Amino acid sequence: MENPIISYKENQKGVIQLNRPESKNTFNKEFAQELNSSLMKFDDDDDIRVVIIEAEGKHFSTGIALDQFDEADAHKQKALLTLMDLHNHTIANMQKPVISAVKGYGIANGSGLAFASDLVVAAADAVFGTTAIRVGLACLGPAMPLSRHVGRKRLMQMLMTGQHISAVEAYDMGLVNWLVEPGELRKKAFEIADELIAKNPYALAAIKEVVYRASEMPYHQGIDLSTDIFTRLAMHPNARHGLKSFQTKTKPQWPEKNL
Repeated sequence: MENPIISYKENQKGVIQLNRPESKNTFNKEFAQELNSSLMKFDDDDDIRVVIIEAEGKHFSTGIALDQFDEADAHKQKALLTLMDLHNHTIANMQKPVISAVKGYGIANGSGLAFASDLVVAAADAVFGTTAIRVGLACLGPAMPLSRHVGRKRLMQMLMTGQHISAVEAYDMGLVNWLVEPGELRKKAFEIADELIAKNPYALAAIKEVVYRASEMPYHQGIDLSTDIFTRLAMHPNARHGLKSFQTKTKPQWPEKNL
């Protein structure tokens, strides 16, 4: 049996390939465990600066495999579903940027994985949707990252109707950062990763910390935390180097690249 997740390193990029194409890359226990393990491994790897999630086959992911809902014991079912949503926590806690490259269907928990990623590049013919309502369930895991991107009325509409939305609609809603022709998806994702690799990794980590922590706090408390994070960043040798490089019009060579 092939590994449901393939991960490898390429030029400071950690590439995670969803590898259950025969099942449209649906989540099962092993898939979820390996996905989360790969994310954490790359965040801890000093050679990696950016993580890219892509998919084998026609589709990014069509959610949780339906046979995962056969568990009769509520405690075991909760443990399983906690595992299915674990990537939401992991990506938010990671210091390194995570890019999802979405093609085909990115629906249900597949859409949740994309919504939880820091950046999304999508093929122009990709399809998103929180579709669990169609089988009598609800996309409650994906609802949390989705709620950070869209207003409540649109959130309710997506969750309650299970409607598909095109990549163009997702782009207009702020769920997708870049739209590309299907054949250009991988190229674009790697170009974005290379652009981020050229940036100060400590600045990127500070951005993630503010977005995932300070933005969820009461307004004034969030500003205070942002100031603390910015102070820490401004005192870092990389920031001083970046300012000097800008002033001297030279390309920065970050003195500290490992977080």
